Amino acid sequence: MEILVLLGTPLLGGAALAVLGGRRWAPELGVASSLVTFLAAAALTARVIRDGPLTTFAGQFFIDPFNVVLVALTAFVALTTALFSRPYMRIEADRGKIKAGAQRLFHAMFQVFSFTMLLALTTNNMGILWVAMEAATLSTVLLVSLYRTPEAIEAAWKYFILCSVGIAQALFGTILLYFAAERVLGTGGTALLWTDLNLVKSQLEPTVMSLAFVFLLVGYGTKVGLVPVHNWLPDAHAEGPTPISAVLSGLLLNVALYAVVRCKVLTDGALGAPFAGNLMMGFGLLSVVVAAFLLSRQRDIKRMFAYSSIEHMGLITFAFGMGGVAATFGALLHMTMHSLTKSAIFFAVGHAAQKTGTQIMDDIRGLIRTNPTIGWGLMLGTIAILGIPPFGVFASEFIILTTAMREQPWATPFLLIGLAVAFAAIFGKVQPMVFGETQLPRLPHPPALVPVFVHLALVLMMGIFIPPYLAAWYRQAAALIG
Repeated sequence: MEILVLLGTPLLGGAALAVLGGRRWAPELGVASSLVTFLAAAALTARVIRDGPLTTFAGQFFIDPFNVVLVALTAFVALTTALFSRPYMRIEADRGKIKAGAQRLFHAMFQVFSFTMLLALTTNNMGILWVAMEAATLSTVLLVSLYRTPEAIEAAWKYFILCSVGIAQALFGTILLYFAAERVLGTGGTALLWTDLNLVKSQLEPTVMSLAFVFLLVGYGTKVGLVPVHNWLPDAHAEGPTPISAVLSGLLLNVALYAVVRCKVLTDGALGAPFAGNLMMGFGLLSVVVAAFLLSRQRDIKRMFAYSSIEHMGLITFAFGMGGVAATFGALLHMTMHSLTKSAIFFAVGHAAQKTGTQIMDDIRGLIRTNPTIGWGLMLGTIAILGIPPFGVFASEFIILTTAMREQPWATPFLLIGLAVAFAAIFGKVQPMVFGETQLPRLPHPPALVPVFVHLALVLMMGIFIPPYLAAWYRQAAALIG
């Protein structure tokens, strides 16, 4: 029942908003849809915690402690983003940046995007997982191009072409996975059910599984934003509406990496060797270092935080590649902390850009004077994402780095250099934006900053004290995949 409500609500909400999305009260309808979806996710989470892993609808849907963490996180960030979108999109409409048709498209596609993310997380079928990821690409392409400027259309085309090429690689990897599975499980739809594959993973053909994982990593890794298949991500973040930047960083990247990790579990079982983990560590480490050095060259604030997302997803990928319960626990915690923190940062950045009329960092000054809540939101979010204690990002990075020092000492200097360079680049650019001199008017609508401080409060709490039930939840998920 919970899964029906979880998936049906955003799908029906998207259909309703496709017709009614141009009305003045459309944002409230979107918030209501996201709220019902979140409540269904909370109920599903409680059921899995109480009863253990859940398989339903003839095995087509599977929920365990790993993906239910991401289901709850996805539904929560989608709800707070919907709340943030209410004043944000009204300001954009009042300034003539979007028409009624674009508003309808935004609200409808936002709900469709939520549906595709939740479908990808809950499906047990690796083929449907691929379909859901492709549908997510199509819905977000429309959102990235919402402003219809030449730059937005170029960013949308780059996103569409690169991610379509990547998803084609993932399709080939899925076909190879089916080819390896049918020899053991026989032909039919059950050969792509992850739970069935997991039971017989030691019997899967190692050579075929190795090749399948390479294609799956490159394919889904494109959507994660791993270097060198990351080029779409900064443009999509910079040119699309800020709510879409928030969910791209906070949700889409996580779900794509979730698909990679599910495939890694099968590959590790088939090979009995760290082939998949070594590939993930290599791509992750490269992403951390390259993104860190590109941060200092950015002038657009949303592009800068897009490269920060690449850096953090690289760190998470590296941690999942290391494997083991400790590294996997750190990766899951960092995935959660990054989603909450980065979406909060984009909320603050969106209102800051609306207030100043620009995304160029040199032209944004004195936010602490003209709107203290925006300024403090951006500053605290920056401190959190840079891993300064006592925020939760520090805790997750500390777990990952100490595990790397013990298990992969050769990689530790590269990780430390990347994090240090990123710290200097981001802090050096954000500090004058918040505390510089300026004279700017207030925004026509009060900014929705409650989501910013709710997210940051959760990140602060997780840095000081992780509730025992939540820690047990993460440990269960880490034991399953680590």
